[in-house]
Amino acid sequence: MFKTRLLAFVAAIAILPACTNAPPLAQNVSPAAATASAQPFTYEGYGKILQTYVNAKGLVNYSALQANPQPLKAFVASLGAVPPSTYAAWNDLEKIAFQINAYNAITLESIIDQKPLKKSIKDIGGVWNSAQHLVLGESKTLDNIEHQTLRKQFNEPRIHAALVCAAISCPPLRQEPYTGEKLNTQLDDQVRQWLSTTGLQIDHTQNKVKISAIFDWFGDDWQKQYSVEGKFAGNGKQRATLNFISRYVSPSDQDYLAQGKYKVGYLNYDWSLNRQ
Repeated sequence: MFKTRLLAFVAAIAILPACTNAPPLAQNVSPAAATASAQPFTYEGYGKILQTYVNAKGLVNYSALQANPQPLKAFVASLGAVPPSTYAAWNDLEKIAFQINAYNAITLESIIDQKPLKKSIKDIGGVWNSAQHLVLGESKTLDNIEHQTLRKQFNEPRIHAALVCAAISCPPLRQEPYTGEKLNTQLDDQVRQWLSTTGLQIDHTQNKVKISAIFDWFGDDWQKQYSVEGKFAGNGKQRATLNFISRYVSPSDQDYLAQGKYKVGYLNYDWSLNRQ
């Protein structure tokens, strides 16, 4: 009897794995990916990169960054390791900050991956609409981040002062990451910096006002909030953008813009690399 029971017990043990929900044998998991996903998300490393390689004018020392790419590549890798459930739990300001930082960091990586460096980001084929990057566990292009996420999901035209496409006529690259906690202050400051550099020219003597071509390309984003009649010059899109711009200039320029006694045009866009 004992021998019979012993044989039955051994047989039961032999078939147990097939009858339970026990996990399968460990799969091959990249140690780097496992480490990245286990760490809380932080902008600390990215902040150090910006402080090190971006000057006060928002220009980038791409040669030096290219010589030490590992910290940037580690940060870009961390963007892909953030679980969608973690992102979903963030508020809108945190989500916008994350997406802006993702766009700018991936752009930096796209530039330094070219050897030798290109004279313009436009010389990199497919940089915006073909090259795939892992963000929140999904393959995304730069266009996906800008047009399908930021512009589509959030009614926040100030993002155009923060997204930097690595060109001289882009807004200046900030020397710090964007964060949800400081986003409103950071975006307002970015708009002022942009308008004071490549975003706005007011010629009182010639009665001409020229604004960045970005206001032309994405003017509809401002019309949603800043559409106005009876003030400013130009068509509906231009009046809306000038209404927005007037919030960030001196009181005398506010009055001048509101009166509309000038011609509106767009500044030529310099696509040369925004390098030091």
